[in-house]
Amino acid sequence: MKYRHIFFDLDHTLWDFETNADETLRHLFELHELGRYGAFTVEEFIQVYSDINHGLWRLYQGGKITQQQLRATRFPRAFVKLGLAEADAPAEMSGQFTDLLPHKTAVFPYTYEVLDYLRDKGYALHLITNGFKDIQYVKLNASRLTEYFQEIITSECCGHLKPDARIFQHALERTGATAPESLMIGDNLECDVLGAYNAGIDQVYFNPEKRRHLAQTTYEISCLSELKGIL
Repeated sequence: MKYRHIFFDLDHTLWDFETNADETLRHLFELHELGRYGAFTVEEFIQVYSDINHGLWRLYQGGKITQQQLRATRFPRAFVKLGLAEADAPAEMSGQFTDLLPHKTAVFPYTYEVLDYLRDKGYALHLITNGFKDIQYVKLNASRLTEYFQEIITSECCGHLKPDARIFQHALERTGATAPESLMIGDNLECDVLGAYNAGIDQVYFNPEKRRHLAQTTYEISCLSELKGIL
């Protein structure tokens, strides 16, 4: 086998963040009776929050804001964007979102089948994630993914965020792998693909929506089942 160590991203690659977040946000919309404002629908609430959250995550991954700033500002900013005041955002909403979301269990199609296939073929499976450690382990346990991975490398433990090559180097050292025998699978062209490339690791770009791009990748797939044709 050319590859021996397979590194996966978690959110948006195995664990279906958008589906799980959608379900959580709908629950919070009802819990806090946000419809009483008459200013936005639940779909608009979810879309605006998602856009703001993604923007803040880009800032966090770029080292521009802290984890605490991300968590503290995303809901107030969403409320302002929706035409309300920051103070209208329930103070407990961010904590509730953080508590509820990781217990959701939606994963992408063929996640378990592919992980079983790779494990049975003898590959060593690992995770590299920028997600917050306290949340990621809950997600993994709730969705029955923990058992598949020998090492789970989080940016908090390493001290560096993808796409910084140092988190990939840390992952190689921790797993006893070398770059030529390793493969990184993820949905983010910058964090996963470019980050791995800069560390000398081949990459699989997981692109389920088949977005157009100009990036150079070792492999590209739109369904996890396609990994069987690569590995």
